[in-house]
Amino acid sequence: MGTAMFPLGAVLFPHTPLALRIFEERYLVMLGMLLDEVDPRFGVVLIERGTETGGGDQRFALGTMAHLSHVVPQAGQMSIVARGAERFEIVEWLDDAPYPRADVRTLPDLEWNDALAPLLEESERIVRRVLGRAREFGVTRWDPDVELSDEPLERAWQIAAIAPLGELDQMELLRSPTMGGLLRATIDLTLAAEPLLGDPIPDGVIVVADDEDGDDDTEY
Repeated sequence: MGTAMFPLGAVLFPHTPLALRIFEERYLVMLGMLLDEVDPRFGVVLIERGTETGGGDQRFALGTMAHLSHVVPQAGQMSIVARGAERFEIVEWLDDAPYPRADVRTLPDLEWNDALAPLLEESERIVRRVLGRAREFGVTRWDPDVELSDEPLERAWQIAAIAPLGELDQMELLRSPTMGGLLRATIDLTLAAEPLLGDPIPDGVIVVADDEDGDDDTEY
């Protein structure tokens, strides 16, 4: 059977919310199957090459499980809310019919150590500051004052998720083998991205802005 998979043009981090509007038939079928399960969940992986609709894409082999929490039917589509949980590695991709599926291997979560508290505080301070600058250029959907979890392990992943980084940098953070490595990489990559915030967008790159209401209304 395998695990239901949802390849996206975005990275999902553990302990981070995911909101989607689904209209493609194969994912509506997948959602119907999931709603019959006691603990509906699906894997999210970043698309390496290709597009989100129609299939035929190439995908990264590392992803995050998403636990489904809310489903709202709408005309011809479904709006869902899920939350990132454990990371996983792809063991083998299965047939995409009727929707993408894979055999996966769950990765252990990172371990928190109270000695990392100063590093956590520094990473949050830097990310929130750079988020404020990114907001000025309209290149982030996260508010610099976004509320985060009080639990330090969850907070560390959420800080990584809101850092104004590209998908490849986000994948580097998702691969972090240790909590200290995650926090240090979050700081280094955020500081490296800061000078580039005001650079013009290269030809051929498409930027999709949020709706005026501020919601993340990406459609799949």
